[in-house]
Amino acid sequence: MQGFPDEGGVFEPPDGSTRAKEHVAAIEAAHAAESALVDGKVPVAPPAPNLATSRHDQDDDDGIRRDVVYGALDLGTNNCRLLLAKPSRRGFRVVDAFSRIIRLGEGVGQTGRLSEAAMARTHDALKVCAAKLRRAKVHRSRLVATEACRMAENGVEFLDRVRDKLGLDIEILTPQVEAGLAVSGSAALIDTSCDYVLVFDIGGGSSELILLDLSRRSRRGDRRFAARIDAQNCMVAWTSLPVGVVTLAERFGGKHVTSEGFEAMVAETQRMLEPFEAQHGLSQRLSGSRLHMLGTSGTVTTVAGVHLGLPRYDRNRVDGCWLNLKDVRTVTYDLLGRSYEQRMAEPCIGRDRADLVLAGCAILEAVLRLWPCERLRVADRGLREGILTTLMSEDGVLRNGRRRRSRRRRES
Repeated sequence: MQGFPDEGGVFEPPDGSTRAKEHVAAIEAAHAAESALVDGKVPVAPPAPNLATSRHDQDDDDGIRRDVVYGALDLGTNNCRLLLAKPSRRGFRVVDAFSRIIRLGEGVGQTGRLSEAAMARTHDALKVCAAKLRRAKVHRSRLVATEACRMAENGVEFLDRVRDKLGLDIEILTPQVEAGLAVSGSAALIDTSCDYVLVFDIGGGSSELILLDLSRRSRRGDRRFAARIDAQNCMVAWTSLPVGVVTLAERFGGKHVTSEGFEAMVAETQRMLEPFEAQHGLSQRLSGSRLHMLGTSGTVTTVAGVHLGLPRYDRNRVDGCWLNLKDVRTVTYDLLGRSYEQRMAEPCIGRDRADLVLAGCAILEAVLRLWPCERLRVADRGLREGILTTLMSEDGVLRNGRRRRSRRRRES
């Protein structure tokens, strides 16, 4: 099975390199495994108010139950992704994951509707997700849809059909909530020595940009975020652009992209970014400040994989790595010089993404031209991780390992 940037992985790998590799291999195998859905609904239990204090055979000595499973499903314009995880001492541990390219938003920009073929592909993927949720006996989950269902006139109708047939109650996120969850999911990778962080998520049908002012952190003395949701308190400006890799590629062409076509995509994205710049004056605000960018999309993980020369996409190599502006542009213009078939042969791109990758690079290039930044950190995490973090925080099952050690020292 070929590894791709949006596949799930171990957010917190088990101790020991051998065990970590075994766990990653197990997760990757789970991606390929598909099981038929048993008749009936997916049982999702409500929050347990005493979860953080009840004792259990698998409780840690801080009284936190760590055997329960939480779920997060992200139904996007291009991908359907599921992540199942259990709370752990340093965050959470992934126990199963699923990812499939479904191109739900294919053609929506032209017709305003989800096509029957796209809905059928998506239904098949959601059937696998429903089976995984059932088998894992998920304690609590949040299932969300983004731009394709937001913009399609039959988006709500499709999700109603999914609920009736598969028992999956999927909500359509607002752009602002989507942006906040993406920030929460990637906050662990923020360099808190900076003044500002510009987070961006280049999706299939929309792209979110969020400016974080780290002076608004609740714990200025700690170089780490006390909780990932603390990053949402730092949001001072955000926007959601109605453009993503699918919509841009459909409009300008994705298979055979010329330099002129690429520049047209960059110019179109810049036109959409200008109102955000005019409203918030980012260029002036960021001038002379310590800044880094944080990309949570498949575009930047793909760019990172190509830059690293990986023979196969490796999340452990990509997630958290740093790129500079020269690295990004070298990869972008190298891909622009390749044919569609050559891009398809690139291990970190593959057949399913070869017609979309340059559209993503054009959006990224537009961002970099408007707000030049020498440091970009790559996150193979985002919306699903933000959902899991939020659910576990609400249940009180997330604890900081440093706090646990401090308490032990006081007791001794």
